[in-house]
Amino acid sequence: MSLNEKLTQNFLGKVVRKDLTKLIKEGANVPIYVLEYLLGMYAATDDEELIKEGVNKVKEILAKNYVRPDEKEIVKSRIKERGRYKIIDKIFAKLNEKENVYEAEFSNLGIKKVIIDESYIKKYQKLLAGGVWAIITLEYFFEENSKYSPFHIEELKPIQMPNFDFEEFIAKRKNFTREEWMDIVIRSTGMEPTQFEDNAKWHLIARLIPFVENNYNMCELGPRGTGKSFVYKELSPYSILISGGQTTVANLFYNLRERTVGLVGSWDVVAFDEVAGIKFKDKDGIQIMKDYMESGSFARGKQQVQAKASFVFVGNIDGSIENIVKTSHLLSPFPQEMIDTAFFDRFHNYIPGWEIPKMRPEFFTNEYGFITDYMAEWMRELQKYNFSNAIDKYFKLGRDLNQRDVKAVKKTVSGLLKILHPDESYTKDDVRDALEYALIARRRIKEQLKKIGGMEFYDVNFSYIDLSEGSEIRVSVPESSAKTLIPSDTLPPGTVYTIGVNPENGHKGLIRLDLQVISGSGKFEHTGFNNSEVKEEIKEAISFIQANLHRISANANFKNYDYHLKATDIQSIGKFKNIELSIFISLCSGILQKSLLPQMVILGSMSIGGAIIGSQNLADFMQIAGDSGAKRILIPAIDMAQIGKVPADLLSRFQLIIYSDPIDAVFKALGVE
Repeated sequence: MSLNEKLTQNFLGKVVRKDLTKLIKEGANVPIYVLEYLLGMYAATDDEELIKEGVNKVKEILAKNYVRPDEKEIVKSRIKERGRYKIIDKIFAKLNEKENVYEAEFSNLGIKKVIIDESYIKKYQKLLAGGVWAIITLEYFFEENSKYSPFHIEELKPIQMPNFDFEEFIAKRKNFTREEWMDIVIRSTGMEPTQFEDNAKWHLIARLIPFVENNYNMCELGPRGTGKSFVYKELSPYSILISGGQTTVANLFYNLRERTVGLVGSWDVVAFDEVAGIKFKDKDGIQIMKDYMESGSFARGKQQVQAKASFVFVGNIDGSIENIVKTSHLLSPFPQEMIDTAFFDRFHNYIPGWEIPKMRPEFFTNEYGFITDYMAEWMRELQKYNFSNAIDKYFKLGRDLNQRDVKAVKKTVSGLLKILHPDESYTKDDVRDALEYALIARRRIKEQLKKIGGMEFYDVNFSYIDLSEGSEIRVSVPESSAKTLIPSDTLPPGTVYTIGVNPENGHKGLIRLDLQVISGSGKFEHTGFNNSEVKEEIKEAISFIQANLHRISANANFKNYDYHLKATDIQSIGKFKNIELSIFISLCSGILQKSLLPQMVILGSMSIGGAIIGSQNLADFMQIAGDSGAKRILIPAIDMAQIGKVPADLLSRFQLIIYSDPIDAVFKALGVE
């Protein structure tokens, strides 16, 4: 028996052939769940003749009742002439507090100030928060001098399933293997699972976690065209996609004037499209968002409001992931005001969109899947359950996970198991697969936090312990295995790696110095040094080498050469300083035509007279060096007082070469004892 036959046999009337959706979708700018609601009424069968009749019926309904924006005047005329007419449109409502009435607005029909009965508002709160697609019967009564529209709502029926039998759903799930069920769920979103690698299939499933897990915070960044926002816009009447970026606290959280809860109180999932454009009009918007993401509640005025909506942030990330990992962090597409460790630490998952291929025609399925409205209902029902304790039966989380990490991992595991095993018939291996995915997803967040926030987020060596075997299994993020910034080969004389500090914000980053030395008369040029402080360091380094070069080599003369020194701000920290000693070592290396020891980073700097300046927060410097691929660190003796604060596993990655003064630093950097 094929999977299609098995699915239709178990869920007759609740599945649809997905190519029918594509067939009808063209030309009708309505969400897929609206189309499949209609297909479910007329074409939820495997009988080809009935399918054909059903598709024609749906097309007829859309042709007659769906309001196309360019035909709105025709539809309005039809309502007027006939007195009553049924339409399919998206309808919004708002309170006119001056008149103490609710007014409706129709998206495609373009009519406003239509009086809507309060009973509909009480029954369908989403009318006030983003609107709903509905089948609406409109009547036309013209009253002279009336403030309101002559259109009147006789009947309003939101497009959603009238009833759902959860127990039947659970019983039927038991008839499928995990692999079959995963394929069914993916096909239900319109994708064809046989066209994707296993890791991409898990990512497609993970996109659905916010629908089954309350207060789940997630982002997906990746190339354009990978379908990042599709599920949040098209597949459920319980999610809303905010496009255009700008929003307000009143819209998203709470309107103090109207005393109404915003989108988080009316939708299960609030997704933000194009994260780079997110902007709050209110100064406290991001802080309120952080509070909500942490606890599922927020304070507004005297109100303490609870809500369950999950947040999803989707956006594009440009360029090579390998280069971004080496030079920046994978959360850089967010607006600058959101680049905050406290904000990102509340994320439970980061889906790597670059691991999902760009959509092509063959990626869309022609097979059977759940009617999306039906799937939306069973996912919503699963919000009432918690599967996070499934981990405890078989595994224990490693010591590097803090409380937020544990919470994130458990919520992701719970979400994955709900989607794949809603009947709770999971095995140890099923839990292991979900756990490893969850650990990697959270570690991806922590790796970025480490780059943004330093040693506070050093503990990223996530692991879990198999309780029956006693073994500890570590996980890593695939992108971290990219080639390092510092090559393993011996570099040309004069090439030096060091760590600069931005004088304005204290951010640290890897700096590469490259020196060209030719015969000349002591002329010195430089590029890449972008602020007055570091240019002053260049002058001081030149003065120091002119006065002290004889201590390095009795035969060398600074004025026998011309120099061009280039600085590369590899990790884009902007302005940088504290590299005077590194400039001095670069010049000595270039003059002597002797390379530094390979994979070395120079720490510390010096003052105008050659006094050594140590590193503030040594562990942060060593972390950057280690992440960049350094195996050796040239470290000032003065920094050794901080060694006790450096984690042992970080310290063990380096050969420490200790120097006492600038001359000692040169000899040891060149490997001359």
